[in-house]
Amino acid sequence: MAKLKAPLMSLGASGQLGKALVFFPWKGLDVVREYVVPTNPKSAAQVTHRGYLTACVLAIHAAQALAANALDEIDQIAYSLLGSLQKTPRTWFNTICKEWIDQYVADLHGVIYHDGTFTVQDAQISVQIWLTDEGANAVTAMDVWYGTSKTNMIHSEAMVDQGAGRFTAVVAGLTNGTKYFFQTRPTAHADYVGMNSGIYHATPAA
Repeated sequence: MAKLKAPLMSLGASGQLGKALVFFPWKGLDVVREYVVPTNPKSAAQVTHRGYLTACVLAIHAAQALAANALDEIDQIAYSLLGSLQKTPRTWFNTICKEWIDQYVADLHGVIYHDGTFTVQDAQISVQIWLTDEGANAVTAMDVWYGTSKTNMIHSEAMVDQGAGRFTAVVAGLTNGTKYFFQTRPTAHADYVGMNSGIYHATPAA
């Protein structure tokens, strides 16, 4: 694939040229590559991978469509912040899909976190988050990890399983006026370990 730095047929060109070249935008760049037809676009591996992606997309849409405690903009921002830690930054949607597919490849199960709520108080923050899991086992135990940067969440607090996918915790002993980052992580059932929430943030105030 070549980046276009000067006119090649046309700046901003898109689509194929005969059966030789394909012009298209990629991450804000105008690029061109050789026209290739997959030898078997429906191989067993491709069909399996598409099935993983389909299951994840359906789960995301279902979480967004919930009548109460739906996946909302705050959750999307949190997943985007998690995606920003990768070598190639990802959208919130792609971050969920990547985690979900990694779980499936490892023969594990996926989780969608939604309606994360962080209520600020004097030197403490009350945490509430909902999740939708899939598989034979449900998430029954989870910790909330926190710290003063998105890459330094070294403290943890056990969360309380309130049932129906709702978990809560109170993180105390915080410094008023300091921004803290939070991420929830399952601790029970190996099916879900590694399927973490996005990274939220909040600042306790007196």
